[in-house]
Amino acid sequence: MVKKLINVKSFWFLISLLVLGQAQAEPAAPTLSADKANASQVMMYKGNDRDANLLAEAKKEGTVMLYTSQNPKDSESIVDAFQKRYGIKVVMWRSSGEKVIQRAVTEARAGRFTPDLFESDGVVMEVLAREKLMQEFYSPAFKDFPASAFVKSRLYVADRFNFFTIAYNTRLVKAEDVPNAYQDLLSPKWTGKLGLEADDSDWFAAMVRTMGEKEGMAFFTQLKAQKPQMRKGHTLMAELVAAGEIPMAVALYNHAVERLVLAGAPIRWKALTPTLARPGAIGISANPPHPHAALLLADFILSKDGQELIKERQRVPASLSVKSNLNQFPYKLIDPALTLDESKKWDKVWNEMFVNQGSAP
Repeated sequence: MVKKLINVKSFWFLISLLVLGQAQAEPAAPTLSADKANASQVMMYKGNDRDANLLAEAKKEGTVMLYTSQNPKDSESIVDAFQKRYGIKVVMWRSSGEKVIQRAVTEARAGRFTPDLFESDGVVMEVLAREKLMQEFYSPAFKDFPASAFVKSRLYVADRFNFFTIAYNTRLVKAEDVPNAYQDLLSPKWTGKLGLEADDSDWFAAMVRTMGEKEGMAFFTQLKAQKPQMRKGHTLMAELVAAGEIPMAVALYNHAVERLVLAGAPIRWKALTPTLARPGAIGISANPPHPHAALLLADFILSKDGQELIKERQRVPASLSVKSNLNQFPYKLIDPALTLDESKKWDKVWNEMFVNQGSAP
């Protein structure tokens, strides 16, 4: 999750100064082709011959460059399947979401156009969109996606969701004691027995907005009185709950919990209302060296086959064409644009309320 990105222009100017030398030292990347005007037509073409022409041109290009912050094992399953089906090589550069932004912005300012496609957390994608590094595209798979998967700019689309649910250790928490509502977490029985992830200020902000600011802040003030243990990392938190070091976590990705469930760990998850989700998304570069291959890969990721591969990795596919036990409940997406616009305000409140005065050692 990228933090404190409100002053985008000044932040990325400093980043450029730090890493520009690296970008200049690397071999020259392809420059923007004379066919840029045609590239936008390719991205939005809806004719009957679209798929056949797209595949033929993508094969001529022969390769596609993906910048991503996704877990390598999750990315590789899709990349391998795409390469096997189409014979087109995928070159993947992976790092944290923040570093994906740093590299993409720095390269663009140096006149380098390396990435064809981006896949990352919604806030990362929103920053890239505001830096004008992506362009609108069309995919036949869009018909299978909920309206909430699309942002107003249409510059990126959610391909997977990270749902915030509670998680509990089945050896420490009796079935009849599992909370049915967030207010149940305020019971004295949970004092000192709850966990919170230290970087979840966007979830906190969205919860407060959904509950109503007065009611929401009252809830979190009482939750603070429960002395939750603060840890950094959703995977770590899930492992701590499974190990019994923390009986219950207030907001964990249910797909991370499900992986432990399948491994036989004594942990379960439950969706409470409201259930909020961080979107992961894909977008095509504004200046892709391989536009047809980029669009073909985007089509594949968003297709039923690509979404099934996301499901097989115990991730939550965004497409409605793929059924998953991880999304069979009402939910609301956290708006990446709103998160970015209001991050300074909510980061400050969250850190003062929980992180800086938390009970973690």
